[in-house]
Amino acid sequence: MSTNASDPLAALGDLPGVTDAVDAVRKAVDRVYGHRVMRRRSNEVTSEAALRGARASAALSGADWALEEVRRRSDFGGEEEARTVGAALRLTAEAGQLLSIWRQSPLRVLARLHLVAEGGAVPDETVGRPRLAGEKVDEPLIEAPLPDADEVAGRLEGLSGLVIAGSSAPALVMAAVVHGELLALRPFSSSNGLVARTAERIVLVGSGLDPKSICPAEVGHAELGRTAYMEAFEGYLSGTAEGMGAWIAHCGRAVELGVRESTAVCEALQRGAA
Repeated sequence: MSTNASDPLAALGDLPGVTDAVDAVRKAVDRVYGHRVMRRRSNEVTSEAALRGARASAALSGADWALEEVRRRSDFGGEEEARTVGAALRLTAEAGQLLSIWRQSPLRVLARLHLVAEGGAVPDETVGRPRLAGEKVDEPLIEAPLPDADEVAGRLEGLSGLVIAGSSAPALVMAAVVHGELLALRPFSSSNGLVARTAERIVLVGSGLDPKSICPAEVGHAELGRTAYMEAFEGYLSGTAEGMGAWIAHCGRAVELGVRESTAVCEALQRGAA
């Protein structure tokens, strides 16, 4: 990362491929916000983006359900996949309520997200707080080395400090770093992938890049596929300029694909088919 202590994220915007990714995301977002449907029916687009984003995030956590099944179901208890889909839906609904808190207390928001994700599915003493030494993590689809509890605590404080201090780095860069760091740390006993992707959404919305939350990056991450997702994440874990740039660019492509999804929703609404 940058050696600029006052803004350690700033230099990430100049990494190979990142400037192009940032420009491409901004142009894509501007286009969908300029769609004529957004003038009067933006709330419908937001609701549909939330549903599709939640479905996609659940798919990345191992519950790859068809969109219509997610739309149809009302009971998300019972089997593990149903609980994962339910958690993703709850997190997406909760994200919009936490935007004003994020910049002041990101750790409080992360704790709340874990609490919402779990919904009482794990022992109370592990919910809503970073894991302690010796506590296990149930995140079987992420196989990267697991930092110990002391490292998690220190890096969470560092991440919190970055968010609170703010940065001149583009919103995409901040969102990708928050997402990648939470995946790397897996600070909670479970649901870390779901929480990380929800935090990415919060950054993109709260930064003003996607104020109506109509550009679901989760859709893009799922469309690009788990293999590409994990390969890009390996770049983040490497800490190298090339690897970090590749991860940020991957997140940018995911946002672009989320924009494409919502553009299709706008077109369907315009035709009266959604």
